[in-house]
Amino acid sequence: MILSRFVRTMPPALLPILRSDRQGEILALLLLSPTDEHSISDIQRRVGGPFSVVHREVTRLLGGGVLLERAVGRARIVRTNPDYPLLRALTEMIRAGYGPVPTLTNLLRSQRGVREAHIFGSWAARRAGTSGPPPHDIDVLVVGDAPQRDLRAIAMAAGKELGQEVNITRVDPVAWLDQTNSFVKTIRSRPMTTIVLDPDTEA
Repeated sequence: MILSRFVRTMPPALLPILRSDRQGEILALLLLSPTDEHSISDIQRRVGGPFSVVHREVTRLLGGGVLLERAVGRARIVRTNPDYPLLRALTEMIRAGYGPVPTLTNLLRSQRGVREAHIFGSWAARRAGTSGPPPHDIDVLVVGDAPQRDLRAIAMAAGKELGQEVNITRVDPVAWLDQTNSFVKTIRSRPMTTIVLDPDTEA
């Protein structure tokens, strides 16, 4: 007699109707920049996780009509299907749940003086699987010497795009490495989501 055991995984705390956070991150990458095209390898590099998992999620989205694909040599290049009937509703849902990372990545990547960037607070806690109410704002830590006025402008632009308040706190690189700094110790002891500013760096 063969017994099958099914492991039931917990739904993501950010958007419980999805199957996984990886699914949400893939949808955010593609839906929030709908004209951009990505290979599956590029998607895997940006969102992280095993290639097999990313490949499976992308294949499901293609099968459901959410994405379109074309072949370039041996690579499969995918993008958002603009004719998908539920595109607007799905995009707004994904923007609310998983929009902070791609939105802040796009805004911070070209900003002078940003060495590192991390999301902390309630959003990062939900992303890490901690249950609780939906986050009402997004807390961002920037390590570097970017001008405060530029960071305020980025926070306003991100907040407008996400429909949530975005707060950016700047920390000096020396302070970020200081193990005795109480603020830094508190941030480091709690969930953080790193914003990958270098597209060639593994997520």
